[in-house]
Amino acid sequence: MSSLGDAAQNRQPVIQCDSVYKIFGENAKKLLQSSKGNVDAKAFQEAGCIVGVNNASFEVHKGQMLVVMGLSGSGKSTLLRCISRLTDATAGNIFIDGEDLLAMSNKKLIELRRNKMGMVFQSFALLPHRTVLENIAFPLQIKGSSTQDSIKRAKDMVDLVGLDGRENYFPRELSGGQQQRVGIARSLAVEPDIWFLDEPFSALDPLIRKEMQDEFLRLQGVLNKTILFVTHDFDEALRLADRIAIMKEGVVEQLDTPANIVLSPATEYVRRFTEDVPREKVLKIESVMDPIDSSVELSDLKVSKDALIETVAEAVLSEPKPVAVTDANNNVVGAVHSSKVIHVLFGSKAETEKNG
Repeated sequence: MSSLGDAAQNRQPVIQCDSVYKIFGENAKKLLQSSKGNVDAKAFQEAGCIVGVNNASFEVHKGQMLVVMGLSGSGKSTLLRCISRLTDATAGNIFIDGEDLLAMSNKKLIELRRNKMGMVFQSFALLPHRTVLENIAFPLQIKGSSTQDSIKRAKDMVDLVGLDGRENYFPRELSGGQQQRVGIARSLAVEPDIWFLDEPFSALDPLIRKEMQDEFLRLQGVLNKTILFVTHDFDEALRLADRIAIMKEGVVEQLDTPANIVLSPATEYVRRFTEDVPREKVLKIESVMDPIDSSVELSDLKVSKDALIETVAEAVLSEPKPVAVTDANNNVVGAVHSSKVIHVLFGSKAETEKNG
């Protein structure tokens, strides 16, 4: 996953959404105009319209992964379809690399999808009478690549997703996880800059799903794509995301890093997702460290700011003094106190008991 530093924030975003609405119904635009953007989902429903996306605004920078998470009917897939323009937004602005998506001609939109966008959906949508290699090569041939070039590229993708030895299998001869690997390889074959994934692992059993999440993180570490990933699984969102957008009834309730969402849920709806999350499994030491204080003596132990609390908790709690926190260059950038770790592990009650 990428760093969300200041430098990234100063660059032009790859994806930019400004006040995006998607309302389904015959009078959608008229109702939206009369509401002046203050959309009441219940009132719109009574008027015969369904609110899919309600005033969504955010940016995704190069190499970042935004996971859009919500329950069924929350609007998460509709938002993805608006950003990929598989459906047209009712109002608002969407920019891809600074270009106005909604103003694009059909010809330019087709070129954008072919050359910049890759898409993976829950249904694998593989061609049943084509082999793994032929399925992966298919979008390249649609773009005009020669058979020789497309097959060579497809072989590279087979190796990338770990399907070496199964190039000549047909979809029916593959497991669900293997079929989804083919779908991922096919979407990557055209070398997209932007990767849209809509519940890609939800049809898989838990063990294969975990395996595919591991594979996905490995691929992202190699490829550094700009990703919009849709899921209904909060654990999956926490595991994969640089940032998470949690949606309810078309509204983005909170958009933040996994750590901030777990530590500081913005609404009661978000809090319900976070309350049973073992915080030490998702929070990094960086999220609980204090600034450097020259008057405070530190222990000899040092821990990385990127270490999950779970992995270093025992060592930190064994130290009588605060522990130094280091960055990737081994520079001390802060300190972590045992009380902060105890608070994450057991809550404020345990901390009070320890101090008492």
